[in-house]
Amino acid sequence: MDKVSGKLTVFFEEPFWVGIFERISEGKLSVCKVTFGVEPKDNEIYDFVLKNYYRLRFSPVVAIDVKEVGCNPKRVQREVRKQVQNIGIGIKSQQALKLQQEQLKIERKIVSREQREAEKQRQYELKQQKRKAKHRGAVIYILLYSNKLSIVIF
Repeated sequence: MDKVSGKLTVFFEEPFWVGIFERISEGKLSVCKVTFGVEPKDNEIYDFVLKNYYRLRFSPVVAIDVKEVGCNPKRVQREVRKQVQNIGIGIKSQQALKLQQEQLKIERKIVSREQREAEKQRQYELKQQKRKAKHRGAVIYILLYSNKLSIVIF
């Protein structure tokens, strides 16, 4: 049976409070960054996790080595205290966030390229219609209503 563990680190990153969700399953780490804005209270974080955890977009997985921790309660308490004092996030988490950021950047580039090509094609077709209408000796009226372009040829 595989063990799944999660961790949420909340810290202040000028000018907002940021939360880093880390999810480790099957020896692979995936990360999601959430901006809270003002300092969140414990109950607000709890509500956020309950309501929005399944909507979070985690980064692609990064392989890590998982260490089994002992059950000594004093050691666990010391580790929790160290983690609370440690403000930053782990190197693997940063790598996973960077990978997610690069993938989103590539997706945005693809979408904007498609939109740009569609606009260029629309402009070309409009120009062709106008040229044909001029060749026929027609009068062209170009109407623009709420971002919709209409061509009326008489």
